Parts: sequence; structure tokens; C-alpha cells
Amino acid sequence: MRIGSANHLSYLHQSGVGLIEVLVAVLVLSIGLLGLAGLQLRTLRDNQSALERGVAVIETQAIADAMRADRINASNGLFDITLTDDKPTDLSTFANAALEAWRSNLVEGSLGDDATGQVDCNGFLCTIIVQWDDSRGTGGSVTQQVSTQVQL
Repeated sequence: MRIGSANHLSYLHQSGVGLIEVLVAVLVLSIGLLGLAGLQLRTLRDNQSALERGVAVIETQAIADAMRADRINASNGLFDITLTDDKPTDLSTFANAALEAWRSNLVEGSLGDDATGQVDCNGFLCTIIVQWDDSRGTGGSVTQQVSTQVQL
């Protein structure tokens, strides 16, 4: 009987320790899950930014292909457009139709309403710039540009 009562007394002295251990484990687990949620949010933002950069590169190649289809007019500056110019409205030429479609694709192709593009040809050497607001990818208002130089 003494053994039973000694064990019973030691059991009474340890009561509540398990509850504190559980509360500490829940606290540590909660902090870990909050960190994981923050990491997931950062990953989603970085993936959005990478997607936008990929779309910008594809769009520079799209207008370069259109210019290669009409090399003579491209080398004569008919494809030249600045970042601040409006989209062409006279779509009677291939160059204007291609530029209008390209500018529309920039806005509709996941780059947003502020997306725009520029083409500047010096003979058969052309520089193409795509510019957009990367605030969705970076969490702030950051203007990004992708510049590609092509030989027609």
C-alpha cells in the first residue's frame, strides 16, 4: 500500500505540466504556420512577377516576328513607336495593324492597363521595350522594363 500511495503523491505533483507543454507546443506550431503562410505569400508574388516578365519577353518576340515579316518598312521606321504614343488608329498598313495588336496584347496579356511598348529601329537593328507596372508581383508600385535588341 505504501508503494501505491507514493506513486499517487508523485502523480499529484506533476499535474498541469502536460497542459503547459501542450500550450507551448501550440504556440510554437502557430508561429511556424504563420511563417509558412508568409513564405507562401512571397512565393505567389514572385511567381506573378516571373509570369509578367515571361509575357513581356514573348511579346517582344511577337513584334520582332511581325517586323521581320515586313523588313523593308521596319528598317524605314514604319514600326517605330514610343512608350507614350497612343496605339495606331489607322489600321490600313500592316505596320499599324501589327502595332495596334501588339499594344492590345500587352494590356490583355497579364501585364495590366499600364503596359505599353516601344519600337525604335535604326536601319535593320531594332530595340524593343515592353514596360509595365509590376506592383502585383512586388507588392509596391514598381515600373519594370524588358528591352530586346534584334537584327531584322
